[in-house]
Amino acid sequence: MALETAGGGLAFLIGRLIFGAVLGFMGLNHFIGLEGMSGYAASKGIPAPRLSVAGSGLMLIVGGLAIILGVYPFIGAAVIALFFLGVTPVMHDFWTVEDPEQRQSEMTNFLKNAALFGAALVFGALSGTDWPYALNIGL
Repeated sequence: MALETAGGGLAFLIGRLIFGAVLGFMGLNHFIGLEGMSGYAASKGIPAPRLSVAGSGLMLIVGGLAIILGVYPFIGAAVIALFFLGVTPVMHDFWTVEDPEQRQSEMTNFLKNAALFGAALVFGALSGTDWPYALNIGL
């Protein structure tokens, strides 16, 4: 397998670090911008918007750390995938937006989330193998 080569292992590590760090940063922003994000969630009809924003931020942080460290990576990938599967079509429903600029912004966020969902599925698929440069706990 390509992960077993020095270059493949290093590329996988860098990919894990970038993916996990982006997710962690996104999750941290859920707490930094809790008020604004809660208002946006409320405008989309999300129940208990403040709790939902905080909970989803925690999902991103925990999932990102699981991928970075290789600690229960299947659970981490599943949490991330579930987050994007649930959040993306509800929060970034570009097809319902009339304003062209806002529609473009929502479509960009929808597509970004779709790509991150796909990456989470890939990490989940690879979670049963030893990861180079990882703690490999819970494989």
